[in-house]
Amino acid sequence: MTKIVIIGGVAGGASAAARARRVSEDAEIIILERGEFVSFANCGLPYHISGEIDSREALLLQTPESFKKRFNVDVRVLNEVTHIDPIKKIVTVKRIQTGEIYQESYDKLLLSPGASPVKPAIPGIANSHVYSLRNIPDMDKILVMLAAEKPKHATVVGGGFIGLEMVEALHRRGVAVTLLELSDQVMAPVDREMAAMLHQHMRDKGIDLRLKTGLAAISVADFCPAEPESTGVYDQPATHTHNLNLMLSSGYMLPTGMVILAIGVKPETTLASTAGLALGDLGGIKVNSVMQTSDPDIYAVGDVIETENFITGEAALVPLAGPANRQGRIAADNMLGRHEHYRRTQGTAICKVFDMAIGSTGLNEKTLKRLNMTYEKIYVHTASHASYYPGAHPVTLKLLFDPRDGQILGAQAAGLDGIDKRIDVLAVAQRARMTVQQLADLELTYAPPFGSARDVVNQAGMVASNVMNGDEAICHTEELLLGASDQVVLDVRNPPELEVSGSFPNALNIPLDELRDRLYTLPVDKEILVACQVGLRGHVAYRMLVQNGFQARNLTGGYKAYQMVIDSF
Repeated sequence: MTKIVIIGGVAGGASAAARARRVSEDAEIIILERGEFVSFANCGLPYHISGEIDSREALLLQTPESFKKRFNVDVRVLNEVTHIDPIKKIVTVKRIQTGEIYQESYDKLLLSPGASPVKPAIPGIANSHVYSLRNIPDMDKILVMLAAEKPKHATVVGGGFIGLEMVEALHRRGVAVTLLELSDQVMAPVDREMAAMLHQHMRDKGIDLRLKTGLAAISVADFCPAEPESTGVYDQPATHTHNLNLMLSSGYMLPTGMVILAIGVKPETTLASTAGLALGDLGGIKVNSVMQTSDPDIYAVGDVIETENFITGEAALVPLAGPANRQGRIAADNMLGRHEHYRRTQGTAICKVFDMAIGSTGLNEKTLKRLNMTYEKIYVHTASHASYYPGAHPVTLKLLFDPRDGQILGAQAAGLDGIDKRIDVLAVAQRARMTVQQLADLELTYAPPFGSARDVVNQAGMVASNVMNGDEAICHTEELLLGASDQVVLDVRNPPELEVSGSFPNALNIPLDELRDRLYTLPVDKEILVACQVGLRGHVAYRMLVQNGFQARNLTGGYKAYQMVIDSF
């Protein structure tokens, strides 16, 4: 009989325990969790704060009692492991409620302690009105504060997934929100021009978004309640609407009622490092493909580990629930004698902010540039379903690929509808090692309420295939902005479109339907950079030009992509 001890009972640990029991009815399985809850839906916490998930109990997927009854797993909450002895194969445990210390032996040990919120060493960070959100107690504290003090304004620090979700949650509760992000964009997995769409969406919703702005210090605000004679209120306590003053990196002082820290997380590696387990360059626990640490009897999963990027093989920290659950399942199999491998991480993710969704998979352009990898990019803008059917919304898709062999390097999409569908399809295609040419051949479901006969993904594959096989040479906004003397920009949109949407500086304007008859007006000694609204008419114009002897390229994504880049500056 194998004795498995699991440290941490949320995503990775809970999934490992359940899988281990399904594999072996004979194994002894113990979960040691320092918190009060196991197997809770931490991704759902912001949505309970917002009120979208009404029931708190809905977040509690399992309890110690239900785990015992269904899986015969000994779940011990409020039990903190303080030390691991890998030689004797013993863990030292503290019962938090009583202070009692005891030891537990193991045959196989699984580390799934997760990650802790980053709290920068700035003055005032320990103030009671500064919160993080990682677990149920954190959520409860925030809800109590919102109910008791009813702050008029809140400040969220950090524009990652939790930060963005908390912005929406607080806004839904009627709280004015400022979002501070030290970088030049929110949501780091996507590129800046894609994030720019989200920036504008949040501002349109009334969010005070401040990029390139960090938090420097927190101080308690001076509060002088009004005299009762001036208010007519004698028997009610004064309401503190702005308890804090925030000194920002810009030098500006921001009054606020509460602060949500969402700067990021760092792996909880104290136990691992004191046990002598190897850590990676990024600070997470090093594991192999079977989830083993440097000690063959100790495994690790979830936010605490370094995994490998699917494309590059580089070490990566990926604090996502999906990978953690898969890793837990694989670790359980291998602890019980099976031989399963974790096949790297793509980092596929999506975030909802108000009614917009933005998602990504694979590498972004920033990373490709940093690694000096060969790549090309195209943009596609089309409707989420048949444009003639009511309720269609624009989808913007960015596809990154290797122009030498068509390998899918990454994809990003944003819009109001159908974003998850497209990113999921592209994530599967990337994992299956499909090329961009094969995207054009994908047979996806079609009916007017759901999609188009030529889906967004198909269109992206067709555009990329045109580039691959030489049917289209493309250019990018950055080249238009350079304004080279040996180039001319040709805008093939109709003049009324320019009035509504905007125009390219110093561009010639010849509507597409007139172009064939006006070719003689174009310079033959310059390269023509063709542009339209989204790139489709530009492609037609490009084909016309090159077959008539002109040197030309088409602006991928058209004016819409151009405006995205401009807005990101």
